[in-house]
Amino acid sequence: MFDRRRQRRGTARPSSNPGELLPPATMPRPSRAPGGLGGLGLRARHSGLGARLRSIFGSGAEASAATWDGIEEALVAGDVGPTTTLEVVDGARTRYVKSGGRSADLARSALADEIRDRLSGAGVRGFELGPPPAVLLFIGVNGSGKTTTIAKLAARLQREGRTIALAAADTFRAAAIEQLRIWGEQLGMPVIAQRAGADPGAVAFDAVTAAESRGLDAVLIDTAGRLQNKTQLMAELGKIRRIVERRLPGQPRHVLLVLDATTGQNGLAQAEAFSQQAGVTGVILTKLDGTAKGGIAVAIADRLRLPIVFVGVGEGIEDLAPFDAGAYVEWLLAA
Repeated sequence: MFDRRRQRRGTARPSSNPGELLPPATMPRPSRAPGGLGGLGLRARHSGLGARLRSIFGSGAEASAATWDGIEEALVAGDVGPTTTLEVVDGARTRYVKSGGRSADLARSALADEIRDRLSGAGVRGFELGPPPAVLLFIGVNGSGKTTTIAKLAARLQREGRTIALAAADTFRAAAIEQLRIWGEQLGMPVIAQRAGADPGAVAFDAVTAAESRGLDAVLIDTAGRLQNKTQLMAELGKIRRIVERRLPGQPRHVLLVLDATTGQNGLAQAEAFSQQAGVTGVILTKLDGTAKGGIAVAIADRLRLPIVFVGVGEGIEDLAPFDAGAYVEWLLAA
């Protein structure tokens, strides 16, 4: 499939429509995905990457050159990306040869180990809020599930006994402000907001000041769902971050990029642009339960060295799971 003439390397949503608001009574109830792999709440999908690989591996057959070519094609189709795919297959194949094995099952194990190590190499670790008041800045394009993810993480921190405020710094859309207010009402949390069209940096400044004066543990700041190719709007993110840093040195503690897992390689382009402009510290993958691919996490971790900190596994308020590399690989390669 690829030109390999090169030297191998060493081895509870407010609405699906951003402009539509649901009243608090219709907000989704807490839910947990039943079953699932490794506690992530993700089920294997018969049309997924794992199913493709299972058909390639066969039943105990020896792994041949055709097997590895098939693995390459499956990984690219699964959104791992061509560059990362070639490197992952090279590494897995080297592991396989060193093991002295011959079966396709051992090839699958070598592939799983290679992917897991690359995810770990991105600094995958537990999420730590840090000393109060911790500032969490959320960025991402419209439709990625950013505002819902903010509510999910806020609810998770609240269940841990933390005191939280929400900040509506997406002032470009009045609907975004109202959506966050609805979530704040549902969760019993204060929402710092101004009128639509106000300066987002002023909202962030007010939010940090409020969190500090009220002795809160954290403030979660929403930002506009700008496209990564809008230079002026992307620069606004840098401005917000600088305002937070000046008001409270050492903050924001986390700059979290919310990515829709179904966007594929476009998600990698988004991550690159946002990381350059806003200094992304971690990624939250949403809608992972809705894709049969999901390999974009491997590309993000491998190419950008950005850790995946949480994954969205459903629409309920509790359907946000800490990322676990082992569980993810199990799901990714499952039949």
